[in-house]
Amino acid sequence: MATHNDSRPSPSTSAPTGLLAEPDPLNWGAALNDTGASWRPVYFDVASHRQNIAAMAPDINTMPPSVVPATKGPDGSRPNILYIMADQLAAPQLKMYNPDSQIKTPNLDRLAADSVQFDSAYCPSPLCAPSRMSMITGLLPMKIGAYDNASQINSEIPTYAHYLRSKGYHTALAGKMHFVGDQLHGYEQRLTSDIYPGDFGWAVNWDEPDSRLEWYHNASSILQAGPCGRSNQLDYDEEVMYRSTQYLWDHVREGPEKRPFALTVSLTHPHDPYTITKKYWNLYEDVDIALPKVRISKEKLDSHSQRLMRVCDLWDQDFTDDQIKRAKRAYYGSVSYVDECIGKLLETLDDAGLADNTIVIFSGDHGDMLGERGLWYKMSYFESSVRVPLLVNYPKWFDAHRVSKNVSTLDLLPTICDLIGTKPAPYLPMDGVSMLPHLLGEKGPDTVFAEYTGEGTVRPMMMIRRGPWKYITCPADEPQLFNLERDPHELNNLAPLAKTAPQTPEEEEAKAVFAEYDAEAKARWDFDAITAQVLQSQRSRRLVWDALKEGAFTSWDFDPVDDGRMKYIRSTIPLDDLERRARFPFVDSQGYVVSKTVNATRK
Repeated sequence: MATHNDSRPSPSTSAPTGLLAEPDPLNWGAALNDTGASWRPVYFDVASHRQNIAAMAPDINTMPPSVVPATKGPDGSRPNILYIMADQLAAPQLKMYNPDSQIKTPNLDRLAADSVQFDSAYCPSPLCAPSRMSMITGLLPMKIGAYDNASQINSEIPTYAHYLRSKGYHTALAGKMHFVGDQLHGYEQRLTSDIYPGDFGWAVNWDEPDSRLEWYHNASSILQAGPCGRSNQLDYDEEVMYRSTQYLWDHVREGPEKRPFALTVSLTHPHDPYTITKKYWNLYEDVDIALPKVRISKEKLDSHSQRLMRVCDLWDQDFTDDQIKRAKRAYYGSVSYVDECIGKLLETLDDAGLADNTIVIFSGDHGDMLGERGLWYKMSYFESSVRVPLLVNYPKWFDAHRVSKNVSTLDLLPTICDLIGTKPAPYLPMDGVSMLPHLLGEKGPDTVFAEYTGEGTVRPMMMIRRGPWKYITCPADEPQLFNLERDPHELNNLAPLAKTAPQTPEEEEAKAVFAEYDAEAKARWDFDAITAQVLQSQRSRRLVWDALKEGAFTSWDFDPVDDGRMKYIRSTIPLDDLERRARFPFVDSQGYVVSKTVNATRK
């Protein structure tokens, strides 16, 4: 039988004791009986979560401290946090993970060389909104109702922004986050609108599994790939970059009594459509773009991949090599654009004197198949879709090194709590596990769970990733098991060995691993209950959405207020004072640099 050593909880029949004993996450929640002395498994849904947190709000200041003291800057201040996220950025496509990569990312490569680099980081769900909602809450998608890109998570669920804010941080978001309903979820300030709708319009419909909704991905991103002068994506990301760099300058000009900041910068590139300006397109003028390595006929694909081909309107397409190369070239150019944005943010930190006391985190929300196996975009558990880049940079505390163990962006919330000297509330559920041991070069967790109920599914689809193994299960599809050390391109599904007599030690090991993971999945996930829960959510959201479209429509989308009255020249403000306080470094009335100033540009 395969064994593993992991700090994440394992299935157990023993009953924890004590009021603050943590529930068994593999039973998706737990409840005390009347005596408070024993526990019984309970399927964890959003309603039970609401009951759990309806009691007293957490007193963050009385929570157990982190296993290490909170970091301090050279002046005794707490570190700032800059979290940069790119959309649809596949780790296997990047040079820092793949020496054969053709993508030019000099800024990202320099950052990686000075960071803790996670070589096997995964998203909690291979779709934008569920991945992000799990990332900010530390909870798997099914526990918070993050089923698809039109799912609304409850505002009572704490996010990392709540924990940061409770510890005195100014929390700000610039860019995409896919919030539906509540547009802040703990962020004190949102600097831009979202690029995608904040309503129920993009709900998946399992009641009509063969219907293709008009907003789904389609072949146009590949067929129309190429250079552009301008695009909606560029309009958005350039606003995100302007607001983000301005935020950093506003912060440094506030004076010495300001709070530390936690700024999330979420870029929409390199998400399709595959188009980028000539500046970045021309970076690959002399590059013979590599065709996909894994090419499998449609008829031989697994059933989920076949559904994705139809859902994305790819089944009847037969792309030429030139069309594939143009799409990949535009994607490469978009990644280079993201790389330049990263460079600008790091340069701003340095120019503003913030670099030495700012923790920089970089990740993606999911990947992109880019033609591998004939698939494009995300929505599957193959490596290019589900594995994401992850870097943590804070040289004064963490030496640069690489981590080979499996981790998840789900783990960011407890990790961030450790970085600021606190812990997630012990009486609330938490799936994420702190990566601090990995950051310190010590032994840490090595297991990832992922859940997916978005486009291309008809039943819940789950993944377990541990050691070299990846296990994928869905009641509607055949199971899959891959050993990624021996089979990095996921060509040899070992799950059928469960029904045969092993002929080699490797087959015997694979059969044992499959039996272990299959039993673990059955203990962890009640697929029938989850299916019923997802269907109820889809139907409710469709009913509400259809009703809201009748009559006067009130948008839920966030629209930031941009008030220039305190930023720019007005007749009610002394001109010299405004220009002097907006200048950095600060100067007095004679032009001499001074160490203090006050600027109320952010309230």
